Amino acid sequence: MTAPDLDGLRDRGLAAYAAADTLDALDAAKAELVGRRGDLTAVQRSLGDLEPEQRRSLGAQVNAVRAALAEAEAERRAALEAQRDRVVLAAEALDVTLPPRTPRRGSLHPIVETMEAMVDVLAGLGFTAVEGPEVESDWFNFQAMNIPADHPARGMHDTIYVEPLAPRDPPGSLVLRTHTSPMQTRTMLAKPPPVYIAVPGRVFRQEAADATHLPVFFQMECLAVDADLSFADLRGTLAELCRGLFGADTRIRMRPDYYPFTEPSADVDAWVPAVGDWVELLGSGMVHPNVLRMAGYDPEQVSGFAFGMGVERVAMLRHGIDDLRLFIDNDLRFLTAF
Repeated sequence: MTAPDLDGLRDRGLAAYAAADTLDALDAAKAELVGRRGDLTAVQRSLGDLEPEQRRSLGAQVNAVRAALAEAEAERRAALEAQRDRVVLAAEALDVTLPPRTPRRGSLHPIVETMEAMVDVLAGLGFTAVEGPEVESDWFNFQAMNIPADHPARGMHDTIYVEPLAPRDPPGSLVLRTHTSPMQTRTMLAKPPPVYIAVPGRVFRQEAADATHLPVFFQMECLAVDADLSFADLRGTLAELCRGLFGADTRIRMRPDYYPFTEPSADVDAWVPAVGDWVELLGSGMVHPNVLRMAGYDPEQVSGFAFGMGVERVAMLRHGIDDLRLFIDNDLRFLTAF
């Protein structure tokens, strides 16, 4: 058997380790030298065919070469791992001097924010917020509000009628509510006076959408029924409400008008500091005796006042918006301003 060139094998191995520029290349060189089919492993396996004296001598040389290769491989691996870690750390480095990346937080829709502000002001005046169904009976929506079937005021509401689910109900007996006033009668039927309620909610009209009209919008209707309530109580409540919504310098003025469910009735204008002018805001009045009677109250014993306003109208004044359609476009450029 020809003696293997262990010195040449060692030198070749050391050169291969030194030339490896990646950990994968180093692993490949190691497998070629000392792996299961490596050159040094083949020499070691051949030792069994030698005489004992030759086996001891050649075995010692093989072990010396293996130790030299192992030392060189460990040093090169440590260097390559350090180089890899430097690259990774540089790629994942954090600059702790940079300002934090605060995630964007959501906010209330301006209509919801305005409605909650209105409820808060009214709660401070002793009103309790209540909600009711959006699909209403004709009786609650109109007749209980002193608007019988042949009343011309029905033409002002552009009503959307709903097909009744029960065959026994006649056509036209169900509507998408045109105002939140039905909850006034529902509340009075459910409890004796005194009553102080605010009714926020969505209402529906057959109207084309434009800068000042929407087919679906929000209203806030309020009702107060108690002993000895007067028009002065109505005016004082409205003045406090407007100051709470638009600022302490807000003033109001009342103009006679007609509503079938109140008598006397009045439109209310507000001088809004942010606008710097008078703007028409809401309708109001003393609850009509017929409305009290239909709810089971005695108009000789109690009196009441009511008023209602569009939430979008208030939001426009609070935020300086001139087009109602902005509230329903879902444009994030608009909504993130609030």
